[in-house]
Amino acid sequence: MTTPRVVSVNVGVVREVEWEGELVTSAIWKTPVPGRVALRGVNFIGDDQADRSVHGGRDKAVYAYAQEDYDFWREEQGVNTFFGLFGENLTVEGIDLSSAILGERWRVGSCVLEIAQPRLPCYKLGMRMNDPYFPRRFQAAMRMGAYLRIIGEGDIGANDPIEVTDRPSHGVTLHTMVGALHDPVKAHALGSVEALPRFWRRVADRDH
Repeated sequence: MTTPRVVSVNVGVVREVEWEGELVTSAIWKTPVPGRVALRGVNFIGDDQADRSVHGGRDKAVYAYAQEDYDFWREEQGVNTFFGLFGENLTVEGIDLSSAILGERWRVGSCVLEIAQPRLPCYKLGMRMNDPYFPRRFQAAMRMGAYLRIIGEGDIGANDPIEVTDRPSHGVTLHTMVGALHDPVKAHALGSVEALPRFWRRVADRDH
């Protein structure tokens, strides 16, 4: 088995692009950066988000996507993949993000990160892929990647090992959370989890 590790650290600034006849601002274009990158507040140094109401912030501070999931897109879907393509800050390998437990903590470099929620793609992923239908494909594949909170600031670089230091006993995975959107039983299970992001608390509290 591959030892869990960071393959690439990727950052990007806000840019303005034309999409379907309109000018749109986005920082989904991420580029690998060499060396160690400081993680402070809710961002890597040199990284940004265009609309903090839906991207970034405490519960979406760091986005991780797995090399193994990129392998799926390349080998089975014919997508030309590369680090940062889906807008992730951390390209990782050797760890199954769909099976990550909500609230699970990682030690990476000198940082401590906590699994906060899965990604639900918006139209900007379609813009990045030049395919307005790609967000539907992305969600249907159930390879969503993971958003993480920053529990301890520090710095991270490529090849840093990922050590899972704590896994809550509730057993709610990111895969379970995505399933909860359309499954009342899974939605009910979210109710036992502390520190749910606001959107997912609404999912848990809706009438079953």
